[in-house]
Amino acid sequence: MATKVVSDDDLKKIGNTPLVKLESLSSNSEAAYAKLESHNPFGSVKDRAAFWMIKDGEERGILKKNESIIIEPTSGNTGIALAGIANLLGYKVEIVIPEKASEETKKIIELLGAKLYQTSDDLCPKVGAGTDQSIALASAISSARPDLYYMPNQYENEANFMGHYKGTGPEIWKQTEGKITHFLTGVGTGGTITGISAYLKEQNPAVKTIAVQPQQNHLIQGLRNFVESDKPVLFKKRESLVDDWITITNEEAFAAVVNIFKKDRLLVGPSSGAVYAAMERISFENGCMVGVFADDGRKFKSLYAEQKVFTEEQFEKALKEAKHLRKQSFSDYFLFSERYLSTSIAAIQPKPAAVTACLYR
Repeated sequence: MATKVVSDDDLKKIGNTPLVKLESLSSNSEAAYAKLESHNPFGSVKDRAAFWMIKDGEERGILKKNESIIIEPTSGNTGIALAGIANLLGYKVEIVIPEKASEETKKIIELLGAKLYQTSDDLCPKVGAGTDQSIALASAISSARPDLYYMPNQYENEANFMGHYKGTGPEIWKQTEGKITHFLTGVGTGGTITGISAYLKEQNPAVKTIAVQPQQNHLIQGLRNFVESDKPVLFKKRESLVDDWITITNEEAFAAVVNIFKKDRLLVGPSSGAVYAAMERISFENGCMVGVFADDGRKFKSLYAEQKVFTEEQFEKALKEAKHLRKQSFSDYFLFSERYLSTSIAAIQPKPAAVTACLYR
């Protein structure tokens, strides 16, 4: 069992993330909000899916304490979430990840005690025979020892959808007091967009769902381009919930990361930058628009330096000045210090962080 680096209270803090008004996109008659999923205990929207998939595996008896090893292909955030939750519950975890994922992402997964396999896959593991390197490797390992391995398979697992149908969707509806008219999010597995959209459209069929995808050959960790990759099974089941698509280039996403910080003082990840760039294109009168910001920018320091988004000095300044960064999460103890790559698990002694469900006006 990996050394425990998180608090037992962290599982109770999954969900109920804040909704923050984006003044840069709002006016007297329109309101735009960001759903800050970085406030989940392991830093992203994928905490929800990971928790629900582990819970589902236990309830169905296919994930067993002191017996099962969890293995999963991921672009990063699901790997962090699974490793963190499993670290708390006592499961061993093996993660298959594209080598293109940020070094910070891979280091977090390892620090949480997971074994890491790297593949030469797209940033969001491809779906489709002959191209699905990460998924194929994880599937091969798990199918060779089905008595030992549990592969949640976020690309097909209904628990991924349910985490958002039961959680994120109702939260957004309540936080906007039922006034939401437009909903945007990036698409990877399809669990977030279909789960939230299904709930919102049940409350008000007029709510517009806009899917955000990156360009081909993109650099946006966690998102999928549907020309390069087949559609995941989970997404295809409810694809009709999507009303429109917006494709965002690498340049647009990275420029948006800078703009969000300058205008709204939020330090976000590149997928959130893509969502913001898409929100800028939406024309809505007397409406309420919500974009899901999947994670913050703290684990993308190396990517942002490489792509000239922020210099190291600018990034450190942004860390100090950014609003609504979740404080005292486990990551604060080893990320973004000069020695984070050599930090040992034994040196990490986290304090549980409080997450409040609220609407910042």
